[in-house]
Amino acid sequence: MTNLDLYAKAEHLLGIEEATEALYDLYRSELDDYKVKTLLDVGCGRGGFMHRMISDGVACKGVDLSSIMVEECRAQGLDAECIDVSQVQGKYDAVVAIFDVLNFLNNEELISFLESIAQKLNDEGIFIADINTLYGFSDVADGTMSSENEKEFLSVDAVYENEQLHTKFTLFEKDEDGRYKRYQDTIVQYLHKMKTFQKLSGLKLIDKQTFSLYDTEDKTLLIFKKK
Repeated sequence: MTNLDLYAKAEHLLGIEEATEALYDLYRSELDDYKVKTLLDVGCGRGGFMHRMISDGVACKGVDLSSIMVEECRAQGLDAECIDVSQVQGKYDAVVAIFDVLNFLNNEELISFLESIAQKLNDEGIFIADINTLYGFSDVADGTMSSENEKEFLSVDAVYENEQLHTKFTLFEKDEDGRYKRYQDTIVQYLHKMKTFQKLSGLKLIDKQTFSLYDTEDKTLLIFKKK
């Protein structure tokens, strides 16, 4: 099991549903300003945003590196693949990367990722993504939490240092015999500074908005147009 698949198994215990819905609303309102007919959702998760955009008449495709997430999308009849964005065929009016997707990439991976995004956009195409601010990492994410239900117990321990957030997930899952199976892995997220986004070859940063998701100014929304 990859660390993203472990995250997929534990996501329902994290209490992020309200934050996810708030992000969907924000992205949807931003896309209203553009005539988007086709959309690529990178890091599409369980497909919640694609459902919203499909209801608005937009043709959607999703990709995610978690096979668990992709299988759930397909079970709902959504067009989703477990592939890297560089392997996606075709071009789109808009691409989105919702809820920290860019923070899971180190700087070198980020530049390569953004180059791939530019190649997947139609002329005048729009790319929207959100990133954690320094405050979001150091004051909001850093720390410990736990959550449980009758069959599962999750412990999360996050430490922010050297511009990286290391989050250890430990999930205990009760089987039919009453015994617990343990899954454990660490996910690393990286702080990205704005100057990285201001000198890209294929994308032009046209707007940025710092906003509050969990706390004061913990996220920044980035909007790019294809050059």
